[in-house]
Amino acid sequence: NIELTMKLLGISSGKRKKRAMQLLDLVGLADRAKHMPDELSGGQQQRVAIARSLANQPEIIFADEATGDLDSNTSKEVMTVMKEICKQTNATLVIVTHDPAIGNMAERILHMKDGLIIGEERLN
Repeated sequence: NIELTMKLLGISSGKRKKRAMQLLDLVGLADRAKHMPDELSGGQQQRVAIARSLANQPEIIFADEATGDLDSNTSKEVMTVMKEICKQTNATLVIVTHDPAIGNMAERILHMKDGLIIGEERLN
């Protein structure tokens, strides 16, 4: 699942497998690498999707409720990893969330209502 996007870019099998395992380890699922999606919980499937989004080291990551199915501790852990990866690779992370704890991990928050920006905060 995680390797697919790398395969489309022509990355060799060995490099794909190594990168996929690194990403699974980062999201706490290295021990589930051989499992099929229907053998994973909703939260585990969400973490695989997050790992997949990081596979090709994008410049911008759009995460729409990326931690929505995760418990609060796992959500914070995943966001910490995503932020650290973005910092290391100089990528921008755009998060859409209804969870104030996740929002407060951002540097900048845009508040929206009915499709309009109604406020802005700068954090950190």
